[in-house]
Amino acid sequence: MSEQKLIIGLPAGSLANPDRGGNLIQLLEIAGFNTSGYETGGPSRFTTINYLFGWDGRPQEFGSQLGVNELDVAIAGDDWIKERTIEFRLEYQTEINLEKALSLRRGNVKIVGIAAETGADDAEEFFRHLCATKKLITIVAEMPYLALDWAQHVLKKISMYDRFSAFRVQKYKTPPQIDTGILIYETWGKTEAKVKNGGADAGIEITQSGIAIKNYGLTVIDTIMESETGIWINPQLKKDAAKNDLLKMFLLNLYGVVNAENKVMILFNVPNDTVPEIEKYLSDNNLFADEPTKNVGKYFTEFSIQVNTRNREIPLAKVRYELARRKAVNIDTIPIESSIQGLDVLDF
Repeated sequence: MSEQKLIIGLPAGSLANPDRGGNLIQLLEIAGFNTSGYETGGPSRFTTINYLFGWDGRPQEFGSQLGVNELDVAIAGDDWIKERTIEFRLEYQTEINLEKALSLRRGNVKIVGIAAETGADDAEEFFRHLCATKKLITIVAEMPYLALDWAQHVLKKISMYDRFSAFRVQKYKTPPQIDTGILIYETWGKTEAKVKNGGADAGIEITQSGIAIKNYGLTVIDTIMESETGIWINPQLKKDAAKNDLLKMFLLNLYGVVNAENKVMILFNVPNDTVPEIEKYLSDNNLFADEPTKNVGKYFTEFSIQVNTRNREIPLAKVRYELARRKAVNIDTIPIESSIQGLDVLDF
């Protein structure tokens, strides 16, 4: 491995908290990347891999840091990465092309457009009404540029973009700097309250269940995007051979942990004369990939298979029972911490 260090943006907040979010600290540890300091707010460092450098930060900022090559890798949500790329394009006329290298299958949320009860069936009908009654459309959002991009997209669909092409992003309730167009108020939470109390025409909200939106008596008029936590990079990183090698090592081990979640290994023995029946059962239920893993002895054959514990069609308990019915013995279930099929699982 190279003497260079791979600079990794470690998100503060709920993801760093072992009792909340996706328990990122445990995920890193199982992957072989133990940290110290991260669980207490930093400074964070990797204790077992000296060529990884932890940069504590907020996922809201990681997109910008990747864009200017301050970070090599960042652990962040799709939504905040998109927020920063839109901001760069609209405010600074700069395109930053970032790449999601790996999904971590956690932190799932929806970004939705919300409004008070208006009778509108969707965002297009809602914006048509606003355009007919207002010169200045106001939207509150923690992700102001994603909100702006959404509004502009809808206005283009209803052929009203030219009338409302001017825009400003300002702090909530600062004096409007435009008279006509789209005014986005950037807020620090409680977006629902601002929309309910008439602080803006519409809002953008980050939600998992939508319960808070319903509690405020608001309506979801559009689902803008779905987001999850993943590993993001600036594709220019791949041009550095040494850092690209470190990146693959980092991604492969994280992939192994994510891929192993909700999976167990079942080891069992069967008399050699019942092997064909066992193999047929495993094949009929897709319980192996190319061929079953087995170790043939004089009287017994040992099999090992992976089973997804969340599979409702073939529950783990049912698999073990069916194996026992076919004369399997010594059926042991072993947790899997990491499962890597090979280097080609990385899309590089």
